Amino acid sequence: MTTYLFPPPVVQSVAIRGKSEQFPINRLFFVGRNYHAHAVEMGKPVDKSVERPFYFTKAPQTLVPSGATVPYPPETKNYHFEMELVVAIGKAGF
Repeated sequence: MTTYLFPPPVVQSVAIRGKSEQFPINRLFFVGRNYHAHAVEMGKPVDKSVERPFYFTKAPQTLVPSGATVPYPPETKNYHFEMELVVAIGKAGF
């Protein structure tokens, strides 16, 4: 039996439509500044000729499942959320 210095993180997973199994999440990749209209809507005009989209990652533990409650400070005036598309790449994609 392996003894850890501290408990390892729980494996994050998402439901698979039409299946009883869950898909384990190992990595989350994102693209920022890819919707010009959204940037303008948020008050951040973007010069597309200079400011290109960028890529970043987040830990799997940052995933919020569909339908879950997201807590935020009660004094929040402009709560902004985004929905992301999930693309599941199986073991062969590693």
